[in-house]
Amino acid sequence: MTQKPFQDYYPDALAHCYGCGKLNEHGHQIKSYWDGEESVCHFMPRPYHIAIPGYVYGGLLASLIDCHGTGAAAAAAYRAEHRAMDTEPAFRFLTASLHVDFLKPTPLGIELEIRGKVKEVKGRKIVIEEWIVANGITTVRGEVAAVQVPDGMMEALLKGKPD
Repeated sequence: MTQKPFQDYYPDALAHCYGCGKLNEHGHQIKSYWDGEESVCHFMPRPYHIAIPGYVYGGLLASLIDCHGTGAAAAAAYRAEHRAMDTEPAFRFLTASLHVDFLKPTPLGIELEIRGKVKEVKGRKIVIEEWIVANGITTVRGEVAAVQVPDGMMEALLKGKPD
């Protein structure tokens, strides 16, 4: 990819999330991009992401849906305002609800593709419909309702003084 991932636009004070934080050395550090009207992310599960032999742990899959969804929500907010992602004020979203359906067991040992599509933009709430593909087969479907971080909380976090 030649474009910069959504997560690399997060201000450093807000880049520590286990799933998507570029500054969390122990986290997934997912990287999401636009692919036309869809968001896309690729992730290679490690052998320790096991549920049962040969298959990925469902909690990991849910976290990929979660963090890819909040990143896509931030990118969608910038798109809705016709702004570049490096403009101020910064948009950052938190999960208000997460729904995950496990359709088929997801195999270990292959790269997963997480895709999303903006379903709804309504004020400070954005809903992202998502799916995970393994070897061309959709194994997981999900939906994230993400809400914009409240202004006061955002200001406190950027100043390094969480409420």
